[in-house]
Amino acid sequence: MIDLTAESVEQLAVGWRAMVLDRDPDADVRDLPGIAVRWADCGFPFWNCVTLTETDADLLAQRFAEAAEVMRAKERFGFLWVFEGLVQGVDLDALAARAGLEFAFPGTGMAGDLLAIAEPSHPELTFERVTTDEQLLAYADLNSRAYAFEQGAGRDGIGGSALWKSEVRAYLGLRDGVPVTCAATVETAGRLFVVLVATDPAWERHGYGEAVTRKAVYEGWRATGITRATLHATVAGAPVYRRIGFEPSSPIRFYALKG
Repeated sequence: MIDLTAESVEQLAVGWRAMVLDRDPDADVRDLPGIAVRWADCGFPFWNCVTLTETDADLLAQRFAEAAEVMRAKERFGFLWVFEGLVQGVDLDALAARAGLEFAFPGTGMAGDLLAIAEPSHPELTFERVTTDEQLLAYADLNSRAYAFEQGAGRDGIGGSALWKSEVRAYLGLRDGVPVTCAATVETAGRLFVVLVATDPAWERHGYGEAVTRKAVYEGWRATGITRATLHATVAGAPVYRRIGFEPSSPIRFYALKG
C-alpha cells in the first residue's frame, strides 16, 4: 500500500530539486535531518521552499526552528511547506509561532491512478505545447496573475528555461488566440507530477483549468505510459482535480516568516 503522505512529500522534494536547480545551478538544495531545502532565492516564491520530512513529534519544535533559521538567511520570500499527515495531533500553528513563522494559506496533496484517460477538449479553447520563449513567458505571466505575485515573478521562475521547453510537458489553453490557462506535467520519481496550473482570474469558472490539466496529464501519459499522477492543490483547485480523478492525500500548511 502506498504511503500517500510520503509520496506527496517525495514528489515535492524530487520535483522541486529539478525545478530549483534549473532556475539556478548553485541554488540551495540540501537534505538536512528532518528538512528538505529547495531554495532558488529568486522572485518566484514557489521556488523558495523548505519542507519538513520529520515524523518524530518530539523533534518537530526543533525542526520548525531550524527551518525558520534557513529562511531568515535568504534574501527572497518563500514558504515552509508542512504536510499534516506526517504527524497527527500536533498543534502546528503553535510550533510555527514559536519559531517566528505565521500561517500563510492551506493546500492539499492529491494523487490518483488515472487509468481511463480520454483525449481532452474544450469548445472555447485550443491547446499549445510550450516550446518557445514567447509561449513560456505567457505561461509565466499566467502564474503571476493567478497567484497574485508581482508581475515579473513567474518570469523569474521559468523564463528562458530549456527544461520547461523540453522535459516538462507544459500546455497553454488559448481562447481566441489569447493564453488564458495553463498546466504542466513532468515525470518525477515514477509519477506524473502536475505543476504550476494557473488560469487568468478574468477567465475563472469556465472549466478552463480542468481542461488544460486534463490535456497536460493526457499528453504526459501518452509520452511516458505513467498513469499515477500527483499534485499539490490550492483550496480553490482541489474540487477541480477531484473531477479529474485525484483524491486528497495530505493537507498542507504553508508558513512564512512573520513580518
